[in-house]
Amino acid sequence: MGFRSRFALGLGLRLGLLLLTAFAFVQTLSIPGLGAARLVAALICLGAAAALWRFIQRTNVELARFIEAVRFGDLSQGFKRRFEGSGFAELGEALDEGIRKLRDERHNLSDANRFYEAVLDDAPTPLLTVDEEGRVELANKAARRLLVRHQGVRPEDFAEYGDAFAKALAGGAVGRPRLVPLMIDGVPQTAMVSAAVVHRLGGLVRVVAVQPIQGELNAVEIAAQSDLVRVLTHEIMNSMTPVTSLAHSAADLIAKVDKGGDPDIADARAAVETLARRADGVMGFVESYRQISRAPEVRRRMFEVKPWALELEALFRASPAGDQAEFALSVEPEALTIDCDPDLMCQVLLNLLKNGAEAARSHSDAPRISLAFTRARSGRAQIEVSDNGPGVPEALRQDVFLPFFTTKAKGTGVGLSLARQVILAHRGAITIDAGPDGGALFRIVI
Repeated sequence: MGFRSRFALGLGLRLGLLLLTAFAFVQTLSIPGLGAARLVAALICLGAAAALWRFIQRTNVELARFIEAVRFGDLSQGFKRRFEGSGFAELGEALDEGIRKLRDERHNLSDANRFYEAVLDDAPTPLLTVDEEGRVELANKAARRLLVRHQGVRPEDFAEYGDAFAKALAGGAVGRPRLVPLMIDGVPQTAMVSAAVVHRLGGLVRVVAVQPIQGELNAVEIAAQSDLVRVLTHEIMNSMTPVTSLAHSAADLIAKVDKGGDPDIADARAAVETLARRADGVMGFVESYRQISRAPEVRRRMFEVKPWALELEALFRASPAGDQAEFALSVEPEALTIDCDPDLMCQVLLNLLKNGAEAARSHSDAPRISLAFTRARSGRAQIEVSDNGPGVPEALRQDVFLPFFTTKAKGTGVGLSLARQVILAHRGAITIDAGPDGGALFRIVI
């Protein structure tokens, strides 16, 4: 028997009881001397009326309680009523089932929200949100790791990373991704910035994705340079090898016939020997560039900077360049660690120190050079090499890392290009700026 049948039966019984007691009460009114019976009949009639009213109201009360529980989110309520009959047990079970499904859906929705929040927070691409009032929030861990230098929540507060980036945050238009210069840890980078508009809490929010791609651009550039150098050196070596061989053969032959009596033969011998030496010089020059065409093999490991830096200082002081320059070493904090290939990084820093010492010695009577290790705000290690030499003109600062480019009379243009390759192989960055003593300042972030 369903709830409707049981409810109708219960309603009929209570209504019948009410009518019966009401009839009995009316009968007592027409018979004199039945005062006590009249009182009893009235009380029974009132009780039957109250029972009928309670029976009718119980459904409304349970439904109202169910609606209130849903309205206020109190899904812990229970409605099951055993041993009450009249179908109310079935009604309670139905309401409990509704509450249970709402509770399960809430749990599922909560789990889904936690999952999407975790996905958003752990996404590798830095994400920012900009609401309709222009308030900027860092939406995930990647954004909080990348953007650590600013203070404030307005787009203009992000000018710390470059005016172009601040304008990209302030711009309301949503279009195709565009390249934006970005200044991170004092190192200029290029980022791909894109935006999308989403609805949140009845308003519109722009979601801005910032993807630094300087590493990928550097990798493409280095690959292109390596291919170019490989082709050039190969062709030059193929052309110069027979020239060098013939020049040495000719020098040996003419040396045998030169008895010192003929000035023309002596002049020819001098010319051929000069040609042989220059051919050897060209071969050596080309051979030095072959190492640029081979990507350095990086063996990274984590180690403490201070003892390694002291060994580096000893190596530099033992060199001819380091013996004539004042050297200052700084490591902050003392227990600073770095994750890199110690051998390759030692080669890079020794080359930078040697260049700096030579530049300082040619420019000042008291040459000075310094090497400083610190921790950048992003958490990466920062290395600075500075000197009190003439410095590098701003117009040439982007060219000094190119292969074949040099400002020294006897330079080959290999050292800084190879240093940049090593740093980029570590997924780091190297830049040049004006130093505090007026010389060059090389900054490495790794």
